[in-house]
Parts: sequence; C-alpha cells; structure tokens
Amino acid sequence: MNDIPEFILFAQHGWADTNEEISQLATTLAQEKTIIMTPNLGWVKTWLSIDPLIEIVSQKAEEISNKYPQTPWRIIGHSMGGLIWLEVLHQNPQWWEKIHSLVLIASPVGGADLARIIDPLAIGVGIASDLGKNRRLKADRITKIVPTLVIAGNTDNGSDGTIPISSTKLSYSHFVCLPNISHSQLKNHPVLVDVIQKFWKTSPTPALFEKDFPTVLIERLQLIPGMTDGHPRDFEKAKSYLNFERGISIKLWKNPLNILHVFIANEQQECLYSGFVGWIHSEGLYQALEAIHQDYYELVIHGLD
Repeated sequence: MNDIPEFILFAQHGWADTNEEISQLATTLAQEKTIIMTPNLGWVKTWLSIDPLIEIVSQKAEEISNKYPQTPWRIIGHSMGGLIWLEVLHQNPQWWEKIHSLVLIASPVGGADLARIIDPLAIGVGIASDLGKNRRLKADRITKIVPTLVIAGNTDNGSDGTIPISSTKLSYSHFVCLPNISHSQLKNHPVLVDVIQKFWKTSPTPALFEKDFPTVLIERLQLIPGMTDGHPRDFEKAKSYLNFERGISIKLWKNPLNILHVFIANEQQECLYSGFVGWIHSEGLYQALEAIHQDYYELVIHGLD
C-alpha cells in the first residue's frame, strides 16, 4: 500500500482570524491523497508582530518537508496569510522547486493602505507596520519561478472593502478578480473552489509578462519609499502633473490631511493605478517624478514646467 501523499496543501489564515474557515476551504479543495496543513496562529497573536507567525509556519513546513521530501506543495494564503508565505519562501528558496502552485487571496503584497493609516510613519504600531510593507520585490523573485494565482475581491469599484485590488497584483502572477465578494467572504467562498481548481488543472506555470509604458510607470511609482497602493475613489479630484504621448498621464491630489496621492490614467481617463505617500515621503515622490520626467523626456507632452 502506497502511503505517500499526492500533495501537501498548506492553507494559511491571516490577521484577526483563526484557521477555522480556511480549513473548511482546504478540506473542500483537498484530494483523497492530500495532507492538509492549516496552522492556527492565534487570533491575539496576529495583532502583535508577523515575525513569530512566520517562524511558526516555517517550522511546520520544514517538519512536513522532512517527512515527505518528494511530495509537491500547494499553498493558499488569505490576506496576511499570503504575506506570511511570501516571507517563508523568501527565507527558504530551496523549497521553491517543490511548489506546484501558490494562491494568494486578497493579500496586500504592495502594502495595506489601512495599515499605513494606522501607522503612517512606519514606527511600529503592532502588526500595522508589518502589513504596510511593500513586498513586491520579494514576490517577483518568487513568482518568476513559482506558478502563482492572485485572487482579489471587488465590492466598491476598487477594493474588497478592506484591501485595494491594486495592492494584490503582481507582475508574474495569473489574476482573477471576483465581483461582489468581500474580504472576509474570501476566506471560504464557494466560488473560490472553482477558481482554484481550474488553476490547478491547467498545470500552472509562471505567468508571461510584457511591460507596456503604463506598467513601467506603475513599477517606478511602486518602488518609491513609502508608496502604498490605494483606492481610486479620489481619482476625479486629481490634476494632471505629467502628460505623455498616447494619452497616458500622471495626476496628483492632496487630501485634507495633506497626504499626497498619485494616479496614472490612460487615454480614456480611466485610472490604471492609485497610490499615496505619507508626509515624510512626499519630497521623495516629487523627486521620483522629476526622474521620470527626465528619463522619458521625449514622451512628455506637458508637465513640471
């Protein structure tokens, strides 16, 4: 009798949560010869610091890897659970080759805007300082190798009510946006089963990625220190700052608290990207815009002067 499992399925809950609902999702998804791993990190502990949570998950992964070294992994992370797994994989690149697929559900890889509001100076206010970090560079290195599916919800034309859609997107991942499904519903919504199973059945591979000019601009903005992906709700209030050929433009707006927001728009004046920086990083944003202006001067129609 062959007792070797076909897959190890890790499913990780996130902030202010336990493993109850995501365990139900994992059980529904699991095949007959699948071992399910859903570490319960403790509701209270998810408010404190991400590092001990990363250590718990990493230890569980190492234990099961030692026991079944040849068995491939399927990984699912909801919200902060996805961030935890990105950190685990960043610290353990030797595991990448055994991963069949990574599914990030409503995970703010670009940084959670709510966390930045709670901890605007990134001084370390509980878990907020961890959730507000931009992990895209780490994620890109991983997802170039590990087949990845990103799932986001859209309840208000820009977010799942908690996490902006833009903060979930990655350059080398497949992407699915589910309308009318909130952040909390994404822990264990029936439609997730169909979406994830469909992805698994495709013999997933890393997504091909071709950069157009707006994508290049978005990446430049996302690399600015303190930049956090935001909701496009205030796009209409912004004024053009740099206008490029083919109708692409960068717009700026300051909210009543003097927080500087930046947007990228296409020719149809649709918002392609929304982000913001705190007070201490505003000058850095202006400097980055000047650098963009200089680097793409031949494409600029009007701006900065």
